[in-house]
Amino acid sequence: MFPATPIASDYQPTAAQLQVLQTASEFAYQIWESRTISCQTFLRSYPLNQTLTRQQIDDLIQDYTLDDNYQLADEAQVMSGLRHLRMLLMMRWIWQDALGVIKLEQLTDELSEFADGCILFAKDYTYQHLITKYGQPTFIDVKGKRQIDDMAIMAMGKLGAHELNLSSDIDLIFVHQARGETDGDKSKGTRSIDNKRFMTRLGQGIIKLLDNCTADGFVFRVDMRLRPWGDGSDLAIHLSALEKYFTQHGRAWERFAWLKARVVGQITPVFYSELQALIKPFVFRYYVDYSAFSALREMKSLIQNQVAQREDLDNIKLGAGGIRDIEFVVQAYQLIYGGRYPQLQVKACLQALQALYELNYLERITYEQLQAAYRFLRRLEHAIQAINDQQTQRLPHDPHWQHNLAMTLGFEDWNGLLTKLNDHRHNVNVPFERMVTERQVPAQEDTTLEPADINEQIAQLDAILNEENRAQLQRFWDSKMVTNLSDEARARLNAAYPVIVHALLAHQEQHLANTALPRLITLLEAICRRSIYLVMLAENPNATTALIPMLSASPWIANELARYPVLLDSFLQQRYRHLPDKPELRDILRQRLLRVEPDDEEELLSVLRLFKKNQVLAVAASDVLAERPIMKVSDSLTYIAAVVLEAALERAFAELVKRYGYPIAQDGDPVTEADCGFAIIGYGKLGGLELSYSSDLDLVFLHKIKEQGMTTGENSVSGMKFAARLAQKLMTYLNTQTRDGRAYEVDMRLRPSGNAGMMVVSCHAFETYQLDKAWSWEHQALVRARAICGDKRVTARFHDIRRTVLSLPRTLDEVRVEVTAMRIKMQKHLGTSRKDQRAGKFHLKQDAGGIIDIEFLAQFAVLAYSHEYPSLTKWSDNVRIFEEVAQLGIWEEEVCQNLTDAYLRIRAATHQLALAEQSSSVDESLWVETRALVQNQWQHLMGVTSTEEK
Repeated sequence: MFPATPIASDYQPTAAQLQVLQTASEFAYQIWESRTISCQTFLRSYPLNQTLTRQQIDDLIQDYTLDDNYQLADEAQVMSGLRHLRMLLMMRWIWQDALGVIKLEQLTDELSEFADGCILFAKDYTYQHLITKYGQPTFIDVKGKRQIDDMAIMAMGKLGAHELNLSSDIDLIFVHQARGETDGDKSKGTRSIDNKRFMTRLGQGIIKLLDNCTADGFVFRVDMRLRPWGDGSDLAIHLSALEKYFTQHGRAWERFAWLKARVVGQITPVFYSELQALIKPFVFRYYVDYSAFSALREMKSLIQNQVAQREDLDNIKLGAGGIRDIEFVVQAYQLIYGGRYPQLQVKACLQALQALYELNYLERITYEQLQAAYRFLRRLEHAIQAINDQQTQRLPHDPHWQHNLAMTLGFEDWNGLLTKLNDHRHNVNVPFERMVTERQVPAQEDTTLEPADINEQIAQLDAILNEENRAQLQRFWDSKMVTNLSDEARARLNAAYPVIVHALLAHQEQHLANTALPRLITLLEAICRRSIYLVMLAENPNATTALIPMLSASPWIANELARYPVLLDSFLQQRYRHLPDKPELRDILRQRLLRVEPDDEEELLSVLRLFKKNQVLAVAASDVLAERPIMKVSDSLTYIAAVVLEAALERAFAELVKRYGYPIAQDGDPVTEADCGFAIIGYGKLGGLELSYSSDLDLVFLHKIKEQGMTTGENSVSGMKFAARLAQKLMTYLNTQTRDGRAYEVDMRLRPSGNAGMMVVSCHAFETYQLDKAWSWEHQALVRARAICGDKRVTARFHDIRRTVLSLPRTLDEVRVEVTAMRIKMQKHLGTSRKDQRAGKFHLKQDAGGIIDIEFLAQFAVLAYSHEYPSLTKWSDNVRIFEEVAQLGIWEEEVCQNLTDAYLRIRAATHQLALAEQSSSVDESLWVETRALVQNQWQHLMGVTSTEEK
């Protein structure tokens, strides 16, 4: 119900006030135009020159969620009522802000109070609905008494600090007290479920009421990605699990996030105390927290890298000198010193700035400049978002709205606004650059090898370059591209060139300059027009020197850097010295994805691709330096792919749930974020933990979703359609070609029935196909298959199916015939031609005595002996299969070790050839012994002559 207050005459704004609204906001003016009577009535009750109290906001929420009989409305009416109320309030807030009759703190406080009121209403509304079905959630406390389990809703970010802006999303985390179950009783028409499931549904209900976009719009976009483990984890976490997470897994950047955490509404004093006892020591350390400095440097570096990559001066939040930089300065001080000084344990940025000034951490001029910049930037942010009710911090490009924005903020023209903006940005950038600085000092070890004067250095470089390279370098300087550079870009190139010359001369004894120079010039041609990268070279002389051996050793690395200069920064920071493990990779990607708005698919694709390329490039650099054995290199490449797949699945699932609601699992309940009913299975190199630099991903998608059941959303689809669209969305995320390339090439041909089959199949259909229809080669492929990510119930079911299929009784002769036939067929189509064989060529992968022979021997062992030795089905990688075969005594230990050694030797060579961009077809004479060993074992173990002889 939408209340109408009885009035003598409707409120009528002046023509000047209406003009201000029309100038400031197309969105708000359309509301006024289309709902004039409602707006007049609303503004008579709540005039523009008055503020709103929390009680008034709560009364409004109550009024707009009643039906015509003044009873609490049904879900559809409640959702419609809340959205209409938001529309009217937004119209009022935008108008007040444009007229300048509301202070920044008052506006953000009212917005935050409205969010709190809506959240608490949605929680209570959903809770009452759930307890009629399941009873109340309960747990046994430490005294053995049964207690009611409550859920605290933690407001994070701007909402936590009461700083919500006009079009903010709200970052939430749901925390409940303990494991347990509801007190449902079948005799009373309720059924008992565990607390985790109850709290998940409570969370889902809250999100649906506020976030779902209907014909009336939305109330608030809800973002749950800050919860422990992020997307794909349980929607609600209990206290003991939160404590364990903080202790064992909490990262420094999460301390930033929890710094602003606030409980929405009231919970029991005991619960509140338990929560604070976990959060406070996680965020604040009593002593000055020097351990935070390295993490802060990393976070600052991430901010600077994103600014460099974007060169995005239009973004007043993320651009240099923007809102994020102010928040970083303030929160860095809070994190380091907040444990010692409780005055710093405030959540609002302006309050924290004042505390820092009073504690003498900020000089008066810095304090005043940061405070003024924050107020200006937040006011500008509100004005930008007011135009079309969009969650953006980007300055408009349309001259009409540039003019209107300037007028709204009191400037004569757009240039006047930009001048003021740039002044504030400069004032922010100075203290930001001073924070946790780590200056690089150029190495001085080899100064005797080169003259100090740059002209002498250039002459020395000229002397060591060959004629072709001297000519190429001159052509670079004479090129139109260099001639047409802007003054700033040319100055940056001139500043970087002495560092480049120094780097080339530093390796003259190793004669690397002539190999590296053509590749370096290609890189320079790629980065000159985005000259910020030239600054990176100039400011990182040691890293630029280390770049030369990489360019010399690997044209693949050189080409990646030239094609994607955005990778250069990570490379110059030499992150390849430490290859992160899978949890670290997951955390790195999660941090980057948190900066992507939920509906920004273009930025999501960019982040996935650049993460993959950065990490793969680091592995390649480590490989070139010979710092990692081949097994570790492949493990790292496989971890990178797995983490990208996890993130893509989580994001794709969240997108579809937003659109269609949750599908129904085969047990009859809706699936959840943690148990999504879908899994990704990796075959081939991904399944066998053997990825290389340019490997594609062989994938199969499985589900345990009720195919005929309809999803829970307003715009519902069948479970089968949901699963198919999830698979399509995943393919889009991974396979789509963008300016940053593809994340991965995906090959789905190993799915049941190949290209003729469905994109995703149920576990039952997969099992039926494998047992009744699959060819022998498909069982061979299954040896190298494993679950990569997704619903644990689906992955466990796949594991059971795989073990059952591989353990089917087969005779040795039957397996030998099938495996040998497939091997001959493959070599015939993919092996070295007769002509190349006569020329002494050997293909490391496809020819007899190569990798495929060894892989087929491992697959033969699993298919032939798993019926008798089920433990053979445990592994999907060749090395551990051979270890298991030896341990079980099926083949002699020496035979297995020889095959493993040969396998690793050939794989290491293929990796090096890939980095050198050379073919896997090599000089046969270099591989005589290894090849003979493999061929002899093939003949011995398969009982037939080698495939080449046949």
